[in-house]
Amino acid sequence: MRGPGARQPGRARAYRSQAVGTDSYSRPQGSFRADPGTSPARPRSHRGDLLPRGRPRWQTARVPQPYDPVASPFRPLLLRGVRRVAVSGRRDEEPVDVRLADGRVAEVGRRLAAAGAEVVDAGGSWALPGLWDQHVHLGQWGMTFSRLDTAGAARPSDVLDQVAARVRELDAAGAPRQQVVTGFGHRTGAWWEPARVDELDRVSGGHPVVLISGDVHSCWMSSAALSLLGLPPRTGPLEELEWFQVQPRLLQLPGAAEQNEAGVAQAVRAAAARGVVGVTDFEFAANHRLWPRRLASAALPLRVRAGVYPELLEEVVALGLRTGSPLAPEHDPAGLLRMGPLKIISDGSLNTRTAWCCEPYATSSAQLAGQPTTGTVNYPAEQLADLLRRATAAGLEVAVHAIGDAAVGAAADVFAATGARGSVEHVQLARVEDLARLASLGVRASVQPVHLLDDRDVTELNWPGRADRCFMFRTMLDLGVELRFGSDAPVAPLDPWQAMAAAVHRSGDDREPWHAEQAVTAAEALAASTDGVPALVPGAPADVVLVDRDPLAEQPGSAAVAAHLRSVQVLATVVAGRRTV
Repeated sequence: MRGPGARQPGRARAYRSQAVGTDSYSRPQGSFRADPGTSPARPRSHRGDLLPRGRPRWQTARVPQPYDPVASPFRPLLLRGVRRVAVSGRRDEEPVDVRLADGRVAEVGRRLAAAGAEVVDAGGSWALPGLWDQHVHLGQWGMTFSRLDTAGAARPSDVLDQVAARVRELDAAGAPRQQVVTGFGHRTGAWWEPARVDELDRVSGGHPVVLISGDVHSCWMSSAALSLLGLPPRTGPLEELEWFQVQPRLLQLPGAAEQNEAGVAQAVRAAAARGVVGVTDFEFAANHRLWPRRLASAALPLRVRAGVYPELLEEVVALGLRTGSPLAPEHDPAGLLRMGPLKIISDGSLNTRTAWCCEPYATSSAQLAGQPTTGTVNYPAEQLADLLRRATAAGLEVAVHAIGDAAVGAAADVFAATGARGSVEHVQLARVEDLARLASLGVRASVQPVHLLDDRDVTELNWPGRADRCFMFRTMLDLGVELRFGSDAPVAPLDPWQAMAAAVHRSGDDREPWHAEQAVTAAEALAASTDGVPALVPGAPADVVLVDRDPLAEQPGSAAVAAHLRSVQVLATVVAGRRTV
């Protein structure tokens, strides 16, 4: 509760940029408060603004001119009249000024002199440390803006109907036969019938068709697409490592490379519009080469840590790249592009029933009747340990993909045996004792909260009796595991507000929260979204997001908290001291 006379947090007025020396703001400086206030939440769509074909909010006057990352690496910026919110829940009761210079928060106070800085009148808006998405596939996410959305398909025939409709559109428009039909989003884990290539061929009209599953662990292709990629005929989808090896080659399909780059440009702009200042990109590509080329051709509105896969580990080591190394120092004095971790996919996924588990999957599905399985081990223990040793010797952190509980346990084993640093990605099903080991080893859990909404039903189908050990965010925090949030876009939208809402409420529909005992608070969710930066204090990175309301304002129940988080509107995003939105 707020005491008498306290300023009530509400929606801030829109900020404006103004000439140096023209601001007359003179309100007294407030102190950081520890108690939450109240703020009216304006309802809006729970789907957010970053879904395919969605339009970001910054469309008119708020869009700044593209900045030049070489000519002005650290332009001083003065944010006039902001109310800072720390991840602890402390906030400024009254607005203060924040000066950004040399890539850092340089000064916080009241009525700060402009001293040559560009001045932004923030209008009392709320200022947070910039948001990060710690696990994305930006190329794949960008492509979803122009793909068929197959997410609602309950059976293969639903997807086939969509493909047939798209083919009719292409034929009516006189499109060439080699034009590719792409789709994304279906989840085969709950299908009772298999996806068949011959059925896809019957509706494709000879067009190459590429349909990627919503978890990105399988791909259903037509015979024409298989032929273009030099792959032999097959009866069903490609899965896991076989598919991952083919995925980078999709850019060889007609028009795919151009479509991919256009999609990435759209995706990073949309991410910045949601307050994202940085991502860790695990695209299946030579990211350490790809991102410097992108930066050379266009301004970049966020920070990127470029992951590498084992196939390119030797190249990265030979180049002397370590985690944190700048990737394009000659074009990027702000240091936006950095080398990320080695990414190792140690097991599969739930929807393909290839996540490696301690107990077999349920066999109620017709696809698995009589074929009990515990999933797939992509790397034997010694091979996995060898990769971690090589990465550690080269100064690279390691991100180990582990979804099943057996895979999480094996990841803890190799981190303990090698002394490697880094994270376990996903940690979807786990044993408490393995989470305790991750905590003692200082290994982060990089998790994707929206997955718990998408996988709620398929979990109960395939892992009955184990759902209480899925997405154990509360247990992880209580044990001392450091949580980092991401989306795994395109598996879930690149929108940290949706991730925070899912972690807090654990329900995406009218049902009760799914294992509410594993929910986290809004403050804990925010802390998992700021790359370890707790507050905008002197010395913090000059990465800031201005929003229209206090995201940590007290709400009556987890559903209201989630709705409030989704209702937050981003007014401005600042990366390395520059406005990108």
